[in-house]
Amino acid sequence: MAPPDNPAPLPKMKFSLDHLPPKKQRELERALEILHEEFEDALKGSSADWKKRGRILKVILFGSYARGSWVDEPHTTKGYRSDFDLLIIVNNKKLAEFEPYWHKASDRFMHDRAIKTPVSFIVHSRREVNEAIRKGQYFFTDIRKEGVVLYELDDEPLTDPQPCSPREAYETAKEHFEDRIPTAEDFLDTARYLLDKGRTKQPAFLLHQAVENAYTGLLLTLTNYTPPAHNIKFLRSLAEDQDRSLVEAWPRELAAHRAWFNLLVEAYVKARYSKHYKIEREALLWLGECTQRLHKLVEAACKKHLAKLARNAGKR
Repeated sequence: MAPPDNPAPLPKMKFSLDHLPPKKQRELERALEILHEEFEDALKGSSADWKKRGRILKVILFGSYARGSWVDEPHTTKGYRSDFDLLIIVNNKKLAEFEPYWHKASDRFMHDRAIKTPVSFIVHSRREVNEAIRKGQYFFTDIRKEGVVLYELDDEPLTDPQPCSPREAYETAKEHFEDRIPTAEDFLDTARYLLDKGRTKQPAFLLHQAVENAYTGLLLTLTNYTPPAHNIKFLRSLAEDQDRSLVEAWPRELAAHRAWFNLLVEAYVKARYSKHYKIEREALLWLGECTQRLHKLVEAACKKHLAKLARNAGKR
């Protein structure tokens, strides 16, 4: 059945953090302080009018901490901890660029002693967010439905969605799946080939790409959105929030395994451009096994979602 021509508007967004423990609320308060401090510092002294008018319009908590389904078990065998996921909405698309405006905030989140929970964030203009919601883009419509507003400059609400038809949703998701998942497998196959030849830096970069394309493929298939980011730790957080089964791809209990994953995170830049980047064959073999496991989990999650969309679209 196609969606109604004029769907009922969604209720107003939530503003309360009462479902979170007080210590988590304090961490989010500190995260907001850092965001505002670093954004204001990045714009300071600019002569460009559009920078002088630069504003953070809203900061919205989404994902598991907004829904109340977070996991915070860093000291258990699995060692899994959900991230705070934040959507930052600015008044100009140019202000969404990471390096000039947000990289210092990202660094401070990792080192600030008052913030124990990992913080991940995406930045978009209000126009971009509203356009995505109007198109029924699941990622942003879910934020519109489930998110908690932590800060807003004005009380202008986000728009209401105009969902696409079940057939359109299925065809779009299927197209994403058929594009990204084979690409991820190609990167993995090439990494193995070069690893067998005794290379290390090239396989590290290719494994990074195999992981990145797996995560972006899943996000696009399930939500029709992926952020413009190459940080696979960030993409991992977003993807695992969509399907918790993906947690099984990366063992986290050993410090060596966490360190090897971090080397893979760095490989996107350093494996190509730094003569100092080093990674051992043992680490690459383990990363390859994890990547293969990730691909299987991603494929299963995507096929499950596609089957659901196919049923909704009346396909057999």
